Amino acid sequence: MTIVRPPISAAAGSRPVLDVAKLRAEFPALQLKVRGSALVYLDNAATSQKPRAVLDALTRYYEEGNANVHRGVHYLSEHATAAYDGAREKARRFLGAKEAREVLFVRGTTEGVNLVASSFGHANLKRGDEVLVSAMEHHSNIVPWQLLCEEKRAKLRVAPINDDGELVLEEYEKLLGPRTKMVAVPHVSNALGSVNPLAKIIELAHAKNIPVLVDGAQAVPHMKVDVRALDADFYAFSSHKMFGPLGMGILHGKAAFLEAMPPYQGGGDMISSVTFEKTTYNRLPFKFEAGTPDVGGAIGFGAAVEYLNKVGMDNIAEYEHETLAYAVRTISGISGVKLIGTAKERAGVLSFVLDGVHPHDVGTILDQEGIAIRTGHHCAQPIMQRFGIPATARASFAFYNTKEEVDALAQGIQRVKEVFA
Repeated sequence: MTIVRPPISAAAGSRPVLDVAKLRAEFPALQLKVRGSALVYLDNAATSQKPRAVLDALTRYYEEGNANVHRGVHYLSEHATAAYDGAREKARRFLGAKEAREVLFVRGTTEGVNLVASSFGHANLKRGDEVLVSAMEHHSNIVPWQLLCEEKRAKLRVAPINDDGELVLEEYEKLLGPRTKMVAVPHVSNALGSVNPLAKIIELAHAKNIPVLVDGAQAVPHMKVDVRALDADFYAFSSHKMFGPLGMGILHGKAAFLEAMPPYQGGGDMISSVTFEKTTYNRLPFKFEAGTPDVGGAIGFGAAVEYLNKVGMDNIAEYEHETLAYAVRTISGISGVKLIGTAKERAGVLSFVLDGVHPHDVGTILDQEGIAIRTGHHCAQPIMQRFGIPATARASFAFYNTKEEVDALAQGIQRVKEVFA
């Protein structure tokens, strides 16, 4: 279920729940100086920085345990296999999944969505069927469904959002029909920070026997996610946004769906036996994991999960909520700034435009001050079209960000205004 938090302003002045100075010391990149200034890293929605625990786990694997997994009978392979399979079990517990076989290793959220579209979609969609997405999707949760719909001559339907960047639930419900074969929505918008009412979205879809895929890339770093409580049929997210390695992610799928779905790719490890006449497929989760896996990435991901468990997801959610509340008050108080996305439930993201200044120019000048933000359409061009703008400047937060860094951002925006005055 979605974590229910008070309105943005309610957390003002409350005591921080984390020793952020101690945590920041565990991230080597946060000690950098950029263009003569201490790095202010506010691009966490694009990728997060990595703690020493993750970096050490990667180094240990490649220096002391590098081997391929499964089927090997030598010492290194056996130990690599144990660590690799152990990472899957860590992911299972982190997500509250019922079984480890429901946890698939993929390259990231994008591959997770493509896997479901290619496997489930190809097996279940036919001409005239519909896939329902929202108007706040990342391109990775649009394009795979477009490709599928074009091939199957099906239709992509879009549930609208309001001016605050919130899903219009009544319109979403109206779009659920007898031809709807899949709902695909984000848990948290990467461009707006809006937290969707996921429990209700899933409940309404399931009432009509429609499966739901959730893009959880922007949710998992910021809040506790329990896939069984959510009852999502598929939930995809990326390691690198939650302080783990790039090129690694998770697709959680209910076993009943995964068992019925055909393989996504062919090759080693996804087979049980092969002859030139016929191939039989391996059991879950290996049926969907063809080829040599990213063993180091999985081990690094497991280390990231352990690190987050140590910090505490509830602590992270509370602290980040306070930081975001402070950022909303501080940045919205600057004349000429307009926030894009003002949903009541938000996480991690503050998108804005500045009168008379293109977002790319905002980002460039902030970079001269050592402040890293993201500018552009954030792989969410339909959202930009919805708000009638070409791009935004996006500051995105993690638990290692501070109010002092928000103040630095505000001072940097004032500097941008001076340059363009």
